[in-house]
Amino acid sequence: MPGSESELPTATGTVAGPAPRRLGLSARQGLAYGLLGLPLAFVSLPLYVLLPHHYAREFGLPLATLGALLLAARLADALVDPLLGRWIDRRFRRSARSVQGQGLLAALLLALGLTGLFLPPVRGADALLLWAGASLILSYAGYSLLAIAHQAWGARLGGDEVERGRIVAWREGAGLLGVLLASVLPAWQGIAAMLAVLAISLALGWLAWWRSPQPPQLPAAIAVEQGQVSCWQPWRQPAFRGLLGVFVLNGIASAIPATLVLFFVEDRLQAPVAQQPLFLLSYFLAAAIGLPLWLRLVRAWGLARSWLLGMGLSVAVFGWAAALGTGDLIPFGLVCLLAGLALGADLALPGALLAGLLADTGERDQHAATYFGWWNFATKLNLALAAGLALPLLAWWGYEPGSRSPQGLQALGWAYAVLPCVLKLLAAAALWRWSRLHHIHHRWSSR
Repeated sequence: MPGSESELPTATGTVAGPAPRRLGLSARQGLAYGLLGLPLAFVSLPLYVLLPHHYAREFGLPLATLGALLLAARLADALVDPLLGRWIDRRFRRSARSVQGQGLLAALLLALGLTGLFLPPVRGADALLLWAGASLILSYAGYSLLAIAHQAWGARLGGDEVERGRIVAWREGAGLLGVLLASVLPAWQGIAAMLAVLAISLALGWLAWWRSPQPPQLPAAIAVEQGQVSCWQPWRQPAFRGLLGVFVLNGIASAIPATLVLFFVEDRLQAPVAQQPLFLLSYFLAAAIGLPLWLRLVRAWGLARSWLLGMGLSVAVFGWAAALGTGDLIPFGLVCLLAGLALGADLALPGALLAGLLADTGERDQHAATYFGWWNFATKLNLALAAGLALPLLAWWGYEPGSRSPQGLQALGWAYAVLPCVLKLLAAAALWRWSRLHHIHHRWSSR
């Protein structure tokens, strides 16, 4: 069955996985680990949602140029993630405390980079592009190192399917609180307040992580063997390749509306500026409320089928959003609530599936960060393609921020709502096939 703890198809046959460790984490211990997810998710909203709108509106940068910059910076950042994951695995070989020490340095880089990005000391298109590019590199480097280390830490803690879901839920639940803060602070308190809250939450999150339960230390012989494995190790697992393909398709489908939502609200719905943060707030609040519901569903249905249900809900909701227009604020508020509920599945379940795959293959304690390095590579690729393709495509179709021409608004609606539905359906088909193959192999090997 999907998420089975016993056997998994690999490139060379079946690998018997170890029995899952029983964790029994208390709520206090779960919060200590998960709290760092708050600033990591907090920063993702400015980086991936607010930034394109901010530079287009405040500094007048063309969408095509801005899209090209974001595509280049995010692709460069994504390519580094697998190497960072391999390096973090080697730090784990030394000690868990060593990983946390590098995380502190990453947090400092992240705070400095984001401050420079949103408070640039330069003006003029060329100078802004150069400054934004350098600040993006600094921000991405700090974010990637800290996020991969934190995700690998959670995977190395182990546990059965439900416990893995809880570990991810603690991280993503704290992350949703961070996104809620980030969705209202820039509009209501300004950019400076947003950056101050980020710095404080990074410090508190790292201190809580320092006091959280530590994963078990590897035996010396295994640690030495681990250091000799290539960063391409995850690609030798067909199950990982299949799951990563699902994650990429689903991630692009989610990243496109995240990139375009402020343009959609401002120009297609023509919502007052004061009401725009409420849509983001309701979206992420619904996701936070929905997390316990998805975890309850996992007990009955398992991770893969629960994720499929979340994809189906998302398609139904965004298909409706394509028909909305000027003044449809209440219907769009309902769209935000239902889409946020579906988002809870995207946040908690894919990472738990990956953690289960690591447990099944016996690579959780040796290569977790390497796997999450590639996982983060896919996440960045999704966001890069969303910005690098959707923004220039909209410009080519005739949409310009603030123009509100009929042709441009129609293009905005299709790009925001219809294209993500098509990609979600492809992701759902790929996930169904992946879980089906997994189930069939397990049934055969159990005879």
